[in-house]
Amino acid sequence: MRQEITRFSAGAVLLMMAIFVTGCASSLYGWQVRTSSMPMPPSFQPAFLEQHTVALFGAIAPPALRGSEVALSYALNQILQKVSPTWKVMSPQELTKRINRQGLAGEYTKMRADFEISHILDGGMLRKIASALGVRYVFQPHLAAFSQTMTDRWKFPPIDLRMMQTRSSNMRISLQLWDTETGEIVWASIGETTMQNEAVSQDPVYFEDISRATLGSMVEDFKNRKTASTYTPVNKFLNDLIEESVPPEKPDQQSVKEPAKIIEPDKKAE
Repeated sequence: MRQEITRFSAGAVLLMMAIFVTGCASSLYGWQVRTSSMPMPPSFQPAFLEQHTVALFGAIAPPALRGSEVALSYALNQILQKVSPTWKVMSPQELTKRINRQGLAGEYTKMRADFEISHILDGGMLRKIASALGVRYVFQPHLAAFSQTMTDRWKFPPIDLRMMQTRSSNMRISLQLWDTETGEIVWASIGETTMQNEAVSQDPVYFEDISRATLGSMVEDFKNRKTASTYTPVNKFLNDLIEESVPPEKPDQQSVKEPAKIIEPDKKAE
């Protein structure tokens, strides 16, 4: 009997702690990004993107991850606009529109399919497509790995009560900048990110959040000509990028009452 009371008391304490934590904060969030970038040639400067337009090719992913990579180019576009508004960046939407108008969808698709095998953008096709688009450089993102895991913490076995869970995601992205005139890779980087969410709620680690952290870190390396870096939430700029992706909470539609409509009586014909 005493043992059962002890178990009940422990469960009650843990339950009170969970309620307290829930009331204070829904999650404890942390992330870390490690980047490795190739040195830029002395003849190239990131400021060149202020004079020459860079297009954002659609991201490429292995078969197991296809479908997830679609959002990467859009996230990269938003980050580049935030980091350097003066850079001339062609958005994925504009790129798609111009490729279709020029009748180059087939060649664009073939060039990307060949890239998945050889990791080389065909120089002839690249120059033709870039000329039709009116761009000098292209960014080519590649989603190499993405995984999500969940681990129970503060579990109370007698009543199978899970008070907190650790949700984590890991991501690996490579990003290349190609010179379409020479067919050379001007710059390339690999970013690896781990992101955790200690939650008592059901909030996951969203793909958009971890992709913003990864791409934002790589762009920081590019802008500042770094070859290896480690980024954490201490970097306010990157942390703000992640927080900006979180949509604001909307009030419950049922709790929002519309103002009463005043219905005027029909006027009688004079």
